[in-house]
Amino acid sequence: MQRKFLEDLGLEKEIVDKIMSENGSDIEKTKARLEAERDNYKEQLETAQNALKEFDGIDVKELQGKIETLNNDLKNKETEYQSKIADMEFSSVLDSAISSSKARNSKAVKALLDIEALRNSKNQSEDIKAAVEAVKADNDYLFESNEPINNPVAPTGTGNLSSVSTEAFAKMGYMQRLALKKSDPEKYNGGYDFRKGR
Repeated sequence: MQRKFLEDLGLEKEIVDKIMSENGSDIEKTKARLEAERDNYKEQLETAQNALKEFDGIDVKELQGKIETLNNDLKNKETEYQSKIADMEFSSVLDSAISSSKARNSKAVKALLDIEALRNSKNQSEDIKAAVEAVKADNDYLFESNEPINNPVAPTGTGNLSSVSTEAFAKMGYMQRLALKKSDPEKYNGGYDFRKGR
């Protein structure tokens, strides 16, 4: 704003001075703000230019290739870890099924199973159980039996029901003696001579 413009409007000199002073103050504030913004932009430009100088001589395509290679390596590792986890889960289910079927030798049972077919099965747990049961049906000797073992308690023909003779007791095997002791402790004690150790 110019002084002459205000004087031409017929304003008194004091009023014109106050208006010019206030206007000058506003201009200085705006100028200071604009200079601060300018300095800030200059600083940002210098920082960006310095950062760009660090990238001088770097091949962007080469960096993109390296990034792509690293991403592929990361995907491969993830696939590898997922595969290992799946193998561990499969082995756990397989070992559990073999153990619950009371196999005497898990390696022998595994040798008779089609491991790859079971690994690729959609319903692994059910298919593994069915496969182990099929092996058990065909090779029952590999599994513990639920049938009771038929061990006679005493040799036949002793004729003495109240006690077991020392000779008959001596002919008994360990399991027969143990069965006798459990079923009839009095008869067991009658057949053992502690002084002779038999």
